[in-house]
Amino acid sequence: MAANWVKTRQTKYAGYAAAYIVVIVAVLAAVNFLANRYDKSYDSTHNKFFTLSDQTIKIAKGLKSDVQLLYFGDSGSFQGAKDLLDRYSSLSPKIHVQYIDPDRKPQQAKAAGFRRDSPVIVQAGVKNEPAKSLTEEEITGALIRALKTGERNVCFLNAAGEHSIDDTEGSGFSVLKTVLERDNYKVRSESLKPAAPEAGKQINVNQAAAPGSAEVPKTCTALVIGGPQLAYPPAVANAIKTYVENGGRALIMLDETLRIGRSEPAAENPDLAKTLEDWGVTANKDLVLDLSGVGQILGLGPEVPMIVQYESHPITQPLTRIPTAFPISRSLEVKSSAKASVSKLFNTTEESLAVTEIGAGGQVDPKKGKKGPLTLAAAGTYSGTTQGRFVVIGSSTWATNSLTGSRQLGNRDLFSNMVNWLSSDEDLISIRPKETEDRPLNLSTQKLNAIFWMSVLIFPLGVVGFGLAAWWKRR
Repeated sequence: MAANWVKTRQTKYAGYAAAYIVVIVAVLAAVNFLANRYDKSYDSTHNKFFTLSDQTIKIAKGLKSDVQLLYFGDSGSFQGAKDLLDRYSSLSPKIHVQYIDPDRKPQQAKAAGFRRDSPVIVQAGVKNEPAKSLTEEEITGALIRALKTGERNVCFLNAAGEHSIDDTEGSGFSVLKTVLERDNYKVRSESLKPAAPEAGKQINVNQAAAPGSAEVPKTCTALVIGGPQLAYPPAVANAIKTYVENGGRALIMLDETLRIGRSEPAAENPDLAKTLEDWGVTANKDLVLDLSGVGQILGLGPEVPMIVQYESHPITQPLTRIPTAFPISRSLEVKSSAKASVSKLFNTTEESLAVTEIGAGGQVDPKKGKKGPLTLAAAGTYSGTTQGRFVVIGSSTWATNSLTGSRQLGNRDLFSNMVNWLSSDEDLISIRPKETEDRPLNLSTQKLNAIFWMSVLIFPLGVVGFGLAAWWKRR
């Protein structure tokens, strides 16, 4: 009887143990399945360095055909490359990653087009595009270049003292050139000098392209007018007008015409201003001041309006809660015309002011100013033989190297999105990959001393003290 009871009890415990084991194995299997199928991680870095950008995600999820990412390096570097490249392959089943040691497989590396200065090659169809470093910025740029076909040219007007794409100083546009080339645009300057009559050639006064006329080249996918300091001749202004109204695309940035301190203001541009008014955009002769104090977070004064909220438009849609700054801006009046449909891109807050008079020492009278919100940028379309597009902004300083190179502002993304919209590359409109940010740990002498005493003296003595207390209690 007792033996049967013991046997029954042992059987019961064995059954419980078996059931527990089955449950634990089932739970572990389920967790493993879910972890493999729904791979989630949390990026706690300050600038989300281990999270792929919106642009990368958008491009990867929009792939129509397979893409190969080929990494070249010694086998010991493969694991480090996987940290980044596996994030690409997890975005889309059409992205395939291959790791090749060029020393062990030289024929395969040569066939793939391997070069020592490019650790990654992106293959899309018959196109091979190199990435010069193992960074998201370079790899996504190569991916865009591999996917985009056809030549797309962004022409920067260089006719009246505009910012130069070759200027690497803070006031230049060289950062914009680099950003556009990464998106597979070709970038060049255009002077639009009026054509001179050919020697000995008879002139027809009714000819459309009369001597002294100018023309925006048809090869320009988009024209960028970056803050003219002088007035355009009628021929150049008419060339801009004709270009857009015949289906061209233009980004027009106008600088302040009020005298501020000792600096020379930009000249009035009556012919260009008249064209913009015909399109429904009037650039006011004023200076916008931001009195909200938001700019003080970045050490900026009231003459630099900060934008953190945007109107609904494809250009600004990805910039939600990303700040942009617009130094020395003038306000715009926007009204759709018969052939042009215009919409605002962003406004200042109600705590802003547009003044038309500035004292010798920079003093302004708030009572004489126009209160916000004030429009700083607008985008529109012109219905001609083919639809033209244009964007107008009351400042050009916002797009210079000093601001587009800032990691704290979204000015560079905003400019790229404007060009993408103008060139009908809406699939590229997004937030771009982030550059590697160096955030060194700077400690004062007092903090270093505190760390030394805590790690060398206090913590070790604490452990010894707890040990002695435990020994004393047990003895």
